[in-house]
Amino acid sequence: MKLDRIDIKILYELQKNGRITNVELAELVHLSPSPCLMRMKKLQSEGYIDGYSAHINTAKLGQTITVFTEVTLKNHRQIDFARFLATIEKIDSVIECHLISGGYDYLIKFVTSGIAEYQEIMERLTDLDIGIDKYFSFVVLKSPIVKSHLPLTNLFPM
Repeated sequence: MKLDRIDIKILYELQKNGRITNVELAELVHLSPSPCLMRMKKLQSEGYIDGYSAHINTAKLGQTITVFTEVTLKNHRQIDFARFLATIEKIDSVIECHLISGGYDYLIKFVTSGIAEYQEIMERLTDLDIGIDKYFSFVVLKSPIVKSHLPLTNLFPM
């Protein structure tokens, strides 16, 4: 499926508000409701839309801490990366894990109930001997800008 500017606009609007009505969406992308719904269903069936979710206000639920962790592995064989990832993906507190270029191998985002829980996780990971050479932790003090949507209309101008 080749996307056009209207498809990109539909995706852009849906990522900002997954609960938008079809009529509202059709207005925003300058289509009538029926063709808009057909395009949206096609985007879903083709896998451009993975799903819908709710953004939870964790501050309302209680205190949490976010920690970004740089991890460097001892060895860089495929099996070393696979062993590390197999363990990391089982940890619920791991929200994101990125293999990156530069001075270390992975950048991991943890959200835990506090620094003690984070420290416990990291101690357990180092005890498991899954190939971690070293890690550096960066505790988030404040997040003045957090966006949940991508600038699709800028990334893919039509």
